[in-house]
Parts: sequence; structure tokens; C-alpha cells
Amino acid sequence: MNIDAIMRTAPVIPVIVIEDAAHAVPLAEALVAGGLRVLEVTLRTPAALPAIAAMKQVEGAIVGAGTVTNPAELDAALAAGSEFIVSPGLTEPLGKAAIAAGVPFLPGIANAGDIMRGLDLGLDRFKFFPAMAAGGLPALKALAAPFGSVRFCPTGGISLENAPEWLAFDPVLCVGGSWVSPKGAPDKAVIEQLAREACALR
Repeated sequence: MNIDAIMRTAPVIPVIVIEDAAHAVPLAEALVAGGLRVLEVTLRTPAALPAIAAMKQVEGAIVGAGTVTNPAELDAALAAGSEFIVSPGLTEPLGKAAIAAGVPFLPGIANAGDIMRGLDLGLDRFKFFPAMAAGGLPALKALAAPFGSVRFCPTGGISLENAPEWLAFDPVLCVGGSWVSPKGAPDKAVIEQLAREACALR
């Protein structure tokens, strides 16, 4: 799958912080059962890489790494089995390394210069981050206007309540959200219900 296909799989990509690798499989099973197959595991904890490897075993799950900030983290994420890579920003070394690896890559952008740097590298799918702190939907509408071919996944401050407004904007293919994967031991019934609600947003 390319990054466009991954972004179009469901309206919400769960942004997951795993503190305990034992939580990974039940969390992934509940999210996939609720219809959210694309799972972004952030590299913010020591449990992240083992969690990615474990979640890969869940049927239907498309598991990637988030918060990837440099080529070394990219390599570690790929070694753990990541099927796509998400970064909070875009640097030339990371962009080139992701392209060379042939992995679907969703770099973060917050301004026109970031988008232009990505386009220079041949990238046209971006995470708008931090979405609310960077000016919210009015900022993204202004940013998207000069770049007709570019599509976005806003992340950062997105909730069940405000997601529909973002998803109604054509250049937005999906949003990233942490509300569908609460921290701690997963309550599978609750998480599956959260996932179903998220899937119904579009």
C-alpha cells in the first residue's frame, strides 16, 4: 500500500502510546474489530518497538511507527516491522532515508516552507501537526490553497467532536487521534465502541 491508500483506509488513524507491550495485541484487536485498521504506534516509550512487532500479528492490522525523527529511528521502526512511517516534522535526511527505504511516509508539516520541502523530495501527503496549536482548520485551509495536489492528515488536538469539521475539508483524507486508544490496560469493549464511532465519522 502507498501512503495515499493507507490514509484513505479509515477516517481516523489512532495515535497510540504504549507503556506496556502486553497491552499491544488486545488494543490492536479492539481497534481493528471496530474498523480502524491503520495503527500508528508512537516511538515515545521503550515498549513501542516490541508493540509494533506484536501488533503485526493481528489479522487486518496495518501497523506503523509515529514520532520518527531521524534515520536511525526509521531503521529501528522498519526492523520492528513497521508498514508505514509518521514523523512530527520533515528534515531532508529523514525524508531521503524514508524514500530510499521505499516505505509509505507521512511527514509532519506546519507551514508552507515545510510543504515545499516535501514537494521537492517528491512527497505530497503530509501530517498537519500540531493541528490545533498551529492555527486549526483556518490555518490548514490557508496553507492548502496554493498546493492543489497535496492531501493532509491533521493530528494534535483532534477529538470526536471536532473531527467531522476537519474531515469535511476536501484536502483532508483522515485525522489522527489519541482519543480512540486511551492509555493503560485496554478495555476491549470500550475501545471497539470508540473505534466504531470514529469509523462512522465519514
